[in-house]
Amino acid sequence: MADTYVIEPDLDFIKEVGALGGQDLKKCYQCATCSIACPISPDTKPFPRKEMIAASWGLKDKLVGNADIWLCHNCGDCSTLCPREAKPGDVLAAVRSYTISAYARPKALANALKDPKKLPILLAIPAVLFLIVGTITGLLDFTPDLSQGIKHYKFFSTWLVDIHMLPAAIFAATVFALGLKRFLGDIHQNALLEGKTTQQNIEVVGFIKAFVRIIPTILLHRKFSECTENKDREIAHFLTLCGFIGLFIVTSIVFLVLYGSYLLPGGPVHGPWSQLNPIKWLANIAGVALIVGTSLMIKNRISKKDQTSSYFDWYLIYLAFGLGVTGMGAQLTRLAGWAFVSFATYYVHLILVFALFAYLPFSKLAHLVYRTVAMTYNEYAGRNF
Repeated sequence: MADTYVIEPDLDFIKEVGALGGQDLKKCYQCATCSIACPISPDTKPFPRKEMIAASWGLKDKLVGNADIWLCHNCGDCSTLCPREAKPGDVLAAVRSYTISAYARPKALANALKDPKKLPILLAIPAVLFLIVGTITGLLDFTPDLSQGIKHYKFFSTWLVDIHMLPAAIFAATVFALGLKRFLGDIHQNALLEGKTTQQNIEVVGFIKAFVRIIPTILLHRKFSECTENKDREIAHFLTLCGFIGLFIVTSIVFLVLYGSYLLPGGPVHGPWSQLNPIKWLANIAGVALIVGTSLMIKNRISKKDQTSSYFDWYLIYLAFGLGVTGMGAQLTRLAGWAFVSFATYYVHLILVFALFAYLPFSKLAHLVYRTVAMTYNEYAGRNF
């Protein structure tokens, strides 16, 4: 007697994938053109055909814990060549957005990041916190001494900034740690079930070596360069990534110098630093890269009429663009001596930085972390892609 399999479609999952940009999913009739056309799909168990089948049937569990949805870079080759215009690239992007929310806790915050009506509340949280905590502690000075030029730390105390940013960063790291533990376990089980690996357990040293091997591919955006349809996305993503990396390095150095200087006889070293300082050069170059990169992203998405962009996509792009503009704006207005404009711009910049840190595991920027883990696992599993 033949085995009987019962499939229970998750209709809510199908609806949410549609709402996140995969509304053309049901047009797919499984011709496999997408898997053949994709230049970066693995030779073994290629995507995205099998993912389109699972999504069509609402098989959420076969997708949320599937590393292959993260190997896709949404280059657009499959969507362009699809004879039914089912847009597999957009479908997988929608599934990735769903997956980010699935692994992030608390759920209420994950859902809020997908709802444009909740954005004012999310931004109001840091805005109000800065004012209340700053007023209670006396760390917020509305009448700073400007006799020696505009210095942001006299308006917004460094302590006031860090007592908000550090907990936000720790919160994000904790959410990621918990989510990634489940994610790695799920993609390994999925790989075992689908025959994408024969290794029963993940060996830590081997996984770390695979991570080291995959770093050049990520930093140099090699997978983007293999795509043809949306090749212009490579430059935009590369500049944005370089901007974030550069600003992360600058922030880390400034943090270490500031708090390390408390141990020195001369006392704490506050900013702003000289424009001739190499760290300042890196900050300015990274800031410009972030602005240019996100500007190109906005331009590319607007010009691609056949590519679906959900609010989940736009939130991250405009947040990153806002970070770059307000950061550079606060510096330029300070140099120009426009105290009120400089302080106001810096205040907005801090709100956006808090939003970047605290909401990072719930936003599309989390794909940088999940995709890195998925690509590392794929390298570790030895699949040729």
